[in-house]
Amino acid sequence: MRSEERVVVAGGGLAGLRAGERLRELGFRGEIVIVSAERHLPYHRPALSKEAVNGELHASDLRLTISRELNAIWRLGTAATHLEPDRRVVGLPGGEELGYDGLVIATGVEPRHLQGAPRQDQRIHVLRTVDDAIAIKQAINSTQGLVVVIGGGLIGCEMAASVKSMGRDVAIVSRSSTLLGSAVGKNIADTVTEAHRARGVRMAMGVKIRHWMPQAGGVAIHLSDGQVFFAAVVVIAVGASPSVAWLRGSGLVLEDGVLCEPTCHVVGGTDVVAAGDVAQWPNLRFGGRPRRVEHWLNAVEMGRAAAENLLAGREAARPFTPVPRFWTEQYGMRIQGSGLPSMGKDTTTLAGSRKDHRTITGFVDDGRLVGMVGLDAPTAMIKLSTELWRQNRVAGPDRQRPQHLAPPHRLPERNGERGGERSAGVGDVGAGNVEVGAGVVEVGSAGGGVRALPAADRVDGPSGRFEVPRAQAVAQFEEYRVRFEARARAEQERHGVPRQQQESQPLPVPPAHGPVVRTRAHPRPPVRSGPRARPR
Repeated sequence: MRSEERVVVAGGGLAGLRAGERLRELGFRGEIVIVSAERHLPYHRPALSKEAVNGELHASDLRLTISRELNAIWRLGTAATHLEPDRRVVGLPGGEELGYDGLVIATGVEPRHLQGAPRQDQRIHVLRTVDDAIAIKQAINSTQGLVVVIGGGLIGCEMAASVKSMGRDVAIVSRSSTLLGSAVGKNIADTVTEAHRARGVRMAMGVKIRHWMPQAGGVAIHLSDGQVFFAAVVVIAVGASPSVAWLRGSGLVLEDGVLCEPTCHVVGGTDVVAAGDVAQWPNLRFGGRPRRVEHWLNAVEMGRAAAENLLAGREAARPFTPVPRFWTEQYGMRIQGSGLPSMGKDTTTLAGSRKDHRTITGFVDDGRLVGMVGLDAPTAMIKLSTELWRQNRVAGPDRQRPQHLAPPHRLPERNGERGGERSAGVGDVGAGNVEVGAGVVEVGSAGGGVRALPAADRVDGPSGRFEVPRAQAVAQFEEYRVRFEARARAEQERHGVPRQQQESQPLPVPPAHGPVVRTRAHPRPPVRSGPRARPR
């Protein structure tokens, strides 16, 4: 990309921030404009349901580290209204149009609406932004009585634990019979449910809400089992939906998010990539079915990978094939997850303790370990992670440098492949762990390889600009996927390497979250050690 070009990042959250920073690391000298519907700079979102609600941290404590080299134009409080890919224009409020040469879609998700809930009532809240967390904290501190949390997922359980730590009476209403449902397995779900019940959390499990009756002193919630909760504050935490309303009519495929190719390039778009919670892409490490992953670390890694592939261009881009990870804490218990437990059709106990509740549940699909969740077992999780990586290698013998999902006649032969050497200290781009030393890394060079460049050089990858009608793009994507998988199976049979004997790769250590650093326009505070909350 030329130095006078502009990249627009739609979304000012974690994925958009890391995408912008990665563009600078790779030598992009053009203009970066970050359009964000929120009025705050990026902040530590996992802390909202914990330290931000119970008052341990203030809003100013949550701000994320921002690279001093980012030098981006921030359009805070400005939501994108529409997209015109043919004209390369992002619409803004008031009829303003923002042209782009490259676009990163990272608008995240929005709290899901609960049918029948009187959302106009000021005592009923959702949790997604720091402003939501502040409103919930103020509502709890200014009232007395029961706080009802609707939803038994991660956010709902964290919220209930935080409210209980404030000394308030709290109840959880969930359609599932146990907290966290099938996300962590029955053993861990039962342990978490009992932990909440033992601390006095009122539980209404396996029920539906029949009626809402707002009254002067609170909101009466009538349940299907006959119970009635009279709530002073209600927090709805029933999941989230991709924020794609502004993309309707653009011609992009919007099916539970923005449909992408394995390389984060948006299907039907030109020089458009997506990252974070809004992106639905086929992870070739886990079967290639398009999915969304709503985890903190995935936003970090995918934002960086999307920026790399935007500069590389469609033809030279590499698939993004991470092993997702997440974790949460409730009442001092640490829950860690790795892989895609939702894929599992069966569960098994991989490790356990006879003395306490420590355990690791494995999720199996057709005899293959596809995910695992541990309860207070961090050391065992690290040891078992190698098995998860080993059983979920990216298809094809060329594991170090996964190929873009391109037609077979354009895939280089293994023996004659150019640019196969890897620079020392450079990691797997797909996993988002490339380390940049004195220079920058060029992606999509002449041979399709990776080589170090002096810091003064510029990345000039192919633009990959072409226009494909929506229907043709979807059909082409499916055809390429079938061809790629068939070619990968043939090469694996030719090499004769059973899946169980393939080399393993350890689970990357999650990146440390350093102290908060303000941009030049926002100077560093006198003392700051960063948020204490661990990312989910």
